[in-house]
Amino acid sequence: MSGKACRTLKAVAVIIAGLLPAGIASAQGGADSLESQLAAKYKVAKIGQDSSGISVTDPGTVLVIKKGGILSVTSSNMVVIPSYVKDGQVHSANGNAMAGVSKLLKWKNVSDPTGSTTAETKFLTIGEKVYVSKIEINRKDSKVSMAIIECDSCNSVQDASQRKAQVVFQFPKDYLAGADGGQVSDVISQVLEIQPEESAQQDQPQDAQGAQGQQQAQQPEAPAQPPPTIQLGQTMDEVKGLLGEPTKVVNLGVKQIYIYKDMKVVFLRGKVADVQ
Repeated sequence: MSGKACRTLKAVAVIIAGLLPAGIASAQGGADSLESQLAAKYKVAKIGQDSSGISVTDPGTVLVIKKGGILSVTSSNMVVIPSYVKDGQVHSANGNAMAGVSKLLKWKNVSDPTGSTTAETKFLTIGEKVYVSKIEINRKDSKVSMAIIECDSCNSVQDASQRKAQVVFQFPKDYLAGADGGQVSDVISQVLEIQPEESAQQDQPQDAQGAQGQQQAQQPEAPAQPPPTIQLGQTMDEVKGLLGEPTKVVNLGVKQIYIYKDMKVVFLRGKVADVQ
């Protein structure tokens, strides 16, 4: 093979080698990737901050907690303690994680009369509703991590807390390399199930309900009908058309009186002569 041909083959090999990583990355982030499938299944809520602390600015998919053992922290806490799910079972945080929270509480000068961390940490209850605020996929370690935050308006609580937690789903080795979004969401739904649509409509956030009420209030009202007007010279039939049938009728020959609940209409020879 000539030197020119060898150089050509090497150049082609370099181009192909350069394209392969880009192709793999594109496949992982494309429309059919596991990331995009989970993003379509679980709409991530947008989180903001106001004078009262962390707030949900754009609600996402509402999830219902199906199993206990998910440890949450207050929204102001910088350390979130992961709860792990393996083989459908929820495993709480280990001692090292709890020790980290204890150090953070001391740094923040948070006091608890019992000496424990229960003031900052709490297990989320079964049936409680939460938003998903972040989804991360780690194929190397076969893990899917979901950050969640309480849906206070869905839970009908008086004192909003916006507690947050992290749930890490552990899969068998290399499972995520060939799994699709449906298979992964089946595992997730054992612990965090998407709220049925009927319940979601009933548990709309208060701000959404307020917006609907405001829209209804802004709808133009039907114009008020003018009150019936009785005029001199109107006939008996015209009066009945305006006021309806009288409760009583007094017949005095050429003079007749129609008695209504709040007025009397006097007719002379069939025409309105007076109203009392």
